[in-house]
Amino acid sequence: MKKFGRRPDDEPVLRLPTLVPSPSVSSPLASMEAAPAPRGGLPPPLAHSSVAVLPAASASPPAPPPSLVPRREDPPIHHPVMLASLRERVMEQIDPSAAATVSRDVLRRQIEEIIHGIANQDRLELSGREQIQLADDIADDMTGYGPLRPLLDDETINDIMINGPGNVYVERSGKLERVAVRFRDNDHIASVAQKIAAQVGRRVDESSPMVDCRLPDGSRVNIILPPLAIHSPCISIRKFPARRLSMDGLIKNGSMTPAIGQLLEIASRARLNVLVSGGTGSGKTTLLNAMSQFIDHTERVVTIEDAAELQLQQPHVISLETRPPSLEGTGQVTQRDLLWNALRMRPDRIVVGEVRGAEAFDMLQAMNTGHDGSISTVHANSTRDALTRVENMVQMGQVNLPTRAIRSQIVAALDIIVQVERMRDGQRRIIQLSEVIGMEGEVITTNDIAAFEYQEEDAHGRIVGTYKSTQALPKFKSRLAYYGLQQAWAEAMSQI
Repeated sequence: MKKFGRRPDDEPVLRLPTLVPSPSVSSPLASMEAAPAPRGGLPPPLAHSSVAVLPAASASPPAPPPSLVPRREDPPIHHPVMLASLRERVMEQIDPSAAATVSRDVLRRQIEEIIHGIANQDRLELSGREQIQLADDIADDMTGYGPLRPLLDDETINDIMINGPGNVYVERSGKLERVAVRFRDNDHIASVAQKIAAQVGRRVDESSPMVDCRLPDGSRVNIILPPLAIHSPCISIRKFPARRLSMDGLIKNGSMTPAIGQLLEIASRARLNVLVSGGTGSGKTTLLNAMSQFIDHTERVVTIEDAAELQLQQPHVISLETRPPSLEGTGQVTQRDLLWNALRMRPDRIVVGEVRGAEAFDMLQAMNTGHDGSISTVHANSTRDALTRVENMVQMGQVNLPTRAIRSQIVAALDIIVQVERMRDGQRRIIQLSEVIGMEGEVITTNDIAAFEYQEEDAHGRIVGTYKSTQALPKFKSRLAYYGLQQAWAEAMSQI
């Protein structure tokens, strides 16, 4: 068995020769092409010596009509079973421990040499392009994520969705499209999923068929396997952009106007408690990352997430991540556990990546106990719905807490709610900026600082609109005055 590692520098690179059938090997196709055609225009009958002899238990199939016999210039048709067999033979000649010590380019080149040797030995009609493609596939499976590599390298793709071996979709510019990327079978998808999960110490199999994890670059991954996913393992990847969008970048790409960006910057510098609300893929985490750039570098920040994807640029940041239960059902650490622990870590601000359960109560408690400037995200359709969602999540963990007490906690904790939305033209926009004013009876009162109003659709299909504002003084004007930002807030409001 051939074992290989890194080729010495002085060893010449193997050049792939052109595959030419040996003249000593006779085939029906070669015999037909070599013999002259009779005057009637039809090829001569195949010689008896060139017909393959089948076992006695099988009957010889009739020869196909001349019109159905492929000519030599037609591309060869390779059965998947033959390719799978060739792949297995290549893998048998690879030492995994040696392959792990070389780069992908060296590994791919040596795999290509093995494929070429097998193709010559067995007289396989495998073109040079097909050999290179097979070598790329095997190298990607061994060193990366198989067919996902070109999709992960494409910076124009925001989301990757694998629904089946030949059913892969991506999102570009807010629009979904199907791509011509294929996995070999369901087992191939499961193998890639297990490799992704293992990199961050997670496991996914039949006993634990769901997992949230991340790639080394911070991209978020959700995996669900059969029997929960009926037809095929499913992988959903929210890619982490190589270039982190700042507030200026969000303004340039149309997510907000400069005035809205200035209001959010002032809210962050004045240590207001902010809740970012929106649907799936609307840009909540991107906005949270952009707002975090205005946090003072002297502050201690603790982030809490299910799958760590926030990348704050401050020097004093502690990132905490939840842990699922083990196979024995022990060892689970929830966001609520991390919030309790974070309160003992002397944080100046607490950033919760996403509130989705009973930890909402602890988030409100943290905001009400001296951790001003905390930020979190929640799934909701509007700023009013976000308040209802937070109230419902608090009741999940505090069943006997009166409704008025919960709403009083919300009013005391939250200052601003930002609603983001991925609109039908694919653009992610801030559509509502509301402040939490107080309570009137049993109802929480809010005021829209700014709200996006649709006007028209331009010639390129992009939505055009403007922001409207009531120009009312905010309830947190004393906080703005304390940080010397009251005049800056008034100037930004005048530009809406």
